[in-house]
Amino acid sequence: MSYTVLAVLGVVASIALDRWGLRTRLTTSRTWWLSYAIIVFFQILTNGWLTGRRIVQYNPDVIIGDSEVVAFGRGRLLFAPVEDLAFGFALVLTSCAVWVWSGRREKASA
Repeated sequence: MSYTVLAVLGVVASIALDRWGLRTRLTTSRTWWLSYAIIVFFQILTNGWLTGRRIVQYNPDVIIGDSEVVAFGRGRLLFAPVEDLAFGFALVLTSCAVWVWSGRREKASA
């Protein structure tokens, strides 16, 4: 399975978990999207720095782009594969949804 497919599945699974699994519905709030904008800004900077310097390299057979590391285009955004944005979104949303859900659960049992 390619990194692209796994990233898309991760996004779908994290949204399903947020909306229907844990019912936190973070993605329906303006606060979530404003917070995520801050996170994704730093994610792009970090990913770009790591991939632009070739500290992290990707197999071109499993990503949208090719092996040429460019700032924009060819499936890359500031040197990082676009799949990293999708995977990062899924990771952050899942973490935040579980955090909110567990906080609500703790308050309910108190």
